[in-house]
Amino acid sequence: MGLNIREIIPRKEIDFASLNGKIVCVDAFNTLYQFLSTIRQPDGTPLMDNKKKVTSHLSGIFYRNINLLLEGIKLVYVFDGEAPDLKAKIHKRRKAVRESASEKYELARQEENIDMMRRYSSQLIRLDDEMINESKELLKAMGIAVVQAPSEGESEAAYLTKIKKDAYAVVSQDYDSLLFGAPRLIQNLTLARKKKTFSGWTEVKPELIELEKVLDTLGINLDQLICLGILVGTDYNPKGIPGIGQKKALQIVKQYRQPVLIFKSVEEKILSLPEEDRFDWQEIFELFHRPSVVDADFNFGKINEEKIKKILIEEHDFSEARVEKQLERLRLAKEKQKQKGLGDYF
Repeated sequence: MGLNIREIIPRKEIDFASLNGKIVCVDAFNTLYQFLSTIRQPDGTPLMDNKKKVTSHLSGIFYRNINLLLEGIKLVYVFDGEAPDLKAKIHKRRKAVRESASEKYELARQEENIDMMRRYSSQLIRLDDEMINESKELLKAMGIAVVQAPSEGESEAAYLTKIKKDAYAVVSQDYDSLLFGAPRLIQNLTLARKKKTFSGWTEVKPELIELEKVLDTLGINLDQLICLGILVGTDYNPKGIPGIGQKKALQIVKQYRQPVLIFKSVEEKILSLPEEDRFDWQEIFELFHRPSVVDADFNFGKINEEKIKKILIEEHDFSEARVEKQLERLRLAKEKQKQKGLGDYF
């Protein structure tokens, strides 16, 4: 779900080459859900093995990440831990959405309506413990670093980019990491490099968003950006305040400046919301300011080809020929990283 402030946020397209040698902290859950929702069959169903186990996430991890490793990008996948209590009701609501979508998908299937099947199938996505654990195993076997967050992966990724000089940016399609103070956010990095539009195929380039430039352009500080996000709607209050979009929220924030005054101005609107949509802005504000985070080491291990083959070929029926071909590219990527590392000494 995530915060949507796309219309008012300055960004710039960057080339993959500009990220050569840089460490980026990937919001793992956001990216795995992205793989599950985009790597699908024409009717919208995810890729599956012969046992009907979903494999879209593994396909994304293996094929997309090898492309990034060949660009010299060092990947750190940051996984969610225990969700804050405030998110419990959000998870309950998402479950209800999935149940409703499941009924609609089944109806569309009976009617053989491919378009509607594709539409509702994306709402059925969920990551279970088995998928999460095998994702971690595959990433480690590829030599990609894995970090386990105590709570939100996005807040942990933001924290690591703030405290570590060699951590360049957070990678996520959501904007929440900016509210957690991430100095840089990269979007579109793990998407397919081309997407189909009405006018044909178009190239998808990574986009860089810099927190300092965001605050300068909008004329606000980080506290005010957090308030803006809460007005629009975050993962902790998904519906925000109806009638207040991105531009209106910016006007309110710039007019009242102080968090207490900002939310005093919309107090009646919050109180008039249905009970399940009401929120305590101070509680949410505090979560963005003091998230549960820890320092972590980045362990870029060696490639374990046997482990990769076991997960993909033996357990999930991936094509042996395709996996072998990609392993050649993975070896090449690792060799390039070694050569660059040696070059740093001369």
